[in-house]
Amino acid sequence: MAASVCRVGSTVGRTLAKTRSPILLSLRRSHASVSYAQSLVGAPETRLTTLDNGLRVASEETGHATCTVGLWISAGSRYESEKNNGAGFFLEHLAFKGTKKHPQTALEQQVEAMGAHLSAYTSREHTAYYMKTLAKDLPKAVELLSEVVQSCSLNEAEIEQQRGVVLRELEEVEGNLQEVCLDLLHATAFQGTPLGHSVLGPSNNARTLTRHDLVDYINSHYKAPRMVLSAAGGVNHEELVGLANTHFSGVSFEYEGDAVPVLSPCRFTGSEIRMRDDALPLAHIAIAVEGASATSPDIVPLMVANSIIGSYDLTYGGGKHLSSRLARLAVEENLCHSFQAFHSSYCDTGLLGIYFVSDRHQIEDMMHWSQNAWINLCTTVTESDVARGKNALKSSLVGQLNGTTPICDDIGRHVLNYGRRIPLAEWDARIDAVTPKMVRDVCSKYIYDKCPAVAAVGPVEQLPDYNRMRSAMYWLRF
Repeated sequence: MAASVCRVGSTVGRTLAKTRSPILLSLRRSHASVSYAQSLVGAPETRLTTLDNGLRVASEETGHATCTVGLWISAGSRYESEKNNGAGFFLEHLAFKGTKKHPQTALEQQVEAMGAHLSAYTSREHTAYYMKTLAKDLPKAVELLSEVVQSCSLNEAEIEQQRGVVLRELEEVEGNLQEVCLDLLHATAFQGTPLGHSVLGPSNNARTLTRHDLVDYINSHYKAPRMVLSAAGGVNHEELVGLANTHFSGVSFEYEGDAVPVLSPCRFTGSEIRMRDDALPLAHIAIAVEGASATSPDIVPLMVANSIIGSYDLTYGGGKHLSSRLARLAVEENLCHSFQAFHSSYCDTGLLGIYFVSDRHQIEDMMHWSQNAWINLCTTVTESDVARGKNALKSSLVGQLNGTTPICDDIGRHVLNYGRRIPLAEWDARIDAVTPKMVRDVCSKYIYDKCPAVAAVGPVEQLPDYNRMRSAMYWLRF
């Protein structure tokens, strides 16, 4: 049964939501040999319809025999308070434990009979419930999704059982040092604000959340204008709109007492947090500055800048012939086991940073060269650097073509973030418009002489003092 009903979970789900670029190429498998330029013209259109209650229906028809359909909701840990932090993640665990119409066994049998996969994930700003199935089973899939979201049973016995499961998962996540490091980075960068909350929430909340807390969370956030029914694959848009009217037209668009939740601004604080443990073999370190929001025009130049820095892992071939300067240094000087430039964008802010895993004796050198790579983007980036970065970015977009599920996820998140699905050709034009001067100007705006946030886990004694890292965020130039 685990093969057909599963949770994406915090680690995979949040990685899916955080690391995927906002562009996914959609091609029919039979057209896999077309050129990149042809694919820009041939990408299927994304159609968008809004129901009377404000729920949006978006789809892309690719002609596949399978499809993915799901509900994307503007709800996540950012919408939680300290008291109910973790409620969205807890609900994710309960999603497939039965509905008012179908007990858990009956729900699993329905999904199994369709040969489908029913999954969910929660991130800081989004929650998704989705199903991959045969295109002919789309009506049944939408019906089951509507039940899972609107009629989850939430019985006390199941809540108590899942409480133990959540606590065990919290213990497991503590062993994933990348997750720990990036959660600490958010906690220090956005301290005192909702973006500082982890998606899983603290263990104390997992022990004390009640059915009333979960019902209140659903009633507060699961509103039609904050939902997108997204589908990709062998789907007909008119049919999908009809199914949405049948199953989701009753979703409320009104708030109790007109108390519409308003996101409070999340200020960025340059700061650091160190969790030293010399028993660990490797140090996990992240440094970041405040980045651009998802809707900012600066997002594309920053994506190109991150492509210039690139990523590296010990398993990579190429050695000192890698295109990224920082990757070449990592190989030649044995600076780290891996590194990755990242940009986590949210509706009004973001985190632009570099995460690396290093031996305890190489931390200082790796931090120096990472910050040096940032300053190079602000001051000396060249035409060839930018051309390489743009090609690498386009290549990564094409490489993310891997079926209907990521396309469906991309549609859902785009409609929530931008109000529409931005066509691939538009992204391509914006990438082509990036110049070296634009990269230097935008990187200077976000990086140069800015206070960074730093999180470090493991044997981090050699990590430089914060004031020293702050002083490396600019160069004295004459």
